[in-house]
Amino acid sequence: MLSSTLSLAVTGLVTQYLSTQFVAVELALLRFWTPALLLFAFLTFQGIRTPPESMRRVLLIRAFCIAACQFCFIYALGKLSLIEGVVLFGTGPLFIALFEKLLFRVPLSKQTLIALFLTFVGVVFLAGDTQGFTLKPELAIGLMAGVFNAGSQLSLHRASKGEMSGTENNAWTFLLAGLLLIPVAVGYYATAGIPSSIPLELPNDLPVMSAVLLLTLMIINTQVCRYQAYKSAATNTQVAPLIYTNLLFTALFQFTLFDTPFTSMQLLGIGLIVFGNLIPALWPVLFGAFHRPIEPTSSSSSSN
Repeated sequence: MLSSTLSLAVTGLVTQYLSTQFVAVELALLRFWTPALLLFAFLTFQGIRTPPESMRRVLLIRAFCIAACQFCFIYALGKLSLIEGVVLFGTGPLFIALFEKLLFRVPLSKQTLIALFLTFVGVVFLAGDTQGFTLKPELAIGLMAGVFNAGSQLSLHRASKGEMSGTENNAWTFLLAGLLLIPVAVGYYATAGIPSSIPLELPNDLPVMSAVLLLTLMIINTQVCRYQAYKSAATNTQVAPLIYTNLLFTALFQFTLFDTPFTSMQLLGIGLIVFGNLIPALWPVLFGAFHRPIEPTSSSSSSN
């Protein structure tokens, strides 16, 4: 999981650079088509299998969620700082609890409600202006990346328990996600007045090509390693706290590579979002000891 979150932090860094070279829909297509081609090329040596019927619905749901998540994330990165976009993207584990409530009738616990409140306050502070607060579109879209990220993680956990390998699962997921984004790309270019359907051309620029290659490798490593982490975990909550190491890696990149100052209010907002999202996982550890029965000592047992 640590390898996955480190790769994800590098992915965010490279994505922010490439967002200056491509529009959001083009970069979203690149994020899926290039990893899919590389994974299918690798699978040709092992034998390409079509997904079993029992896995097709899960793959389609995950493909839709990951496509929508990445499109929102890329758009937000073009408008926000790196760490702001990553923090909003990282609210996914919190929305997992909401989806479990809506889809599986799992009741919302006290700690989940507290986490929701702290996350909302954190997003308000992250906007940088609590007086006359207005929900900026880029903040809302960045938060939607967290919503779709939750759907992606839920379907990934379920897919990891199936009969497909991590390479097969991600290859078909990336392919389906790329196909789902084609109508979005066609609609964008039609709106922009561009005649060709998908005029996605890589610029003849070594730094950009190198960044695309690095992005592809990081995406593959992120998803394959996370697939293995979910496969070995019984529940999502076992690996949820490790997801936030992505924020630590991203903050390190932000403060060492970029000269982006944050106000104390924005830093407080980031801290509230992270703390709020960690509450459901940390609550049993922090407060479970107060509800444990006191075991009798050996001396009292012997005296009785």
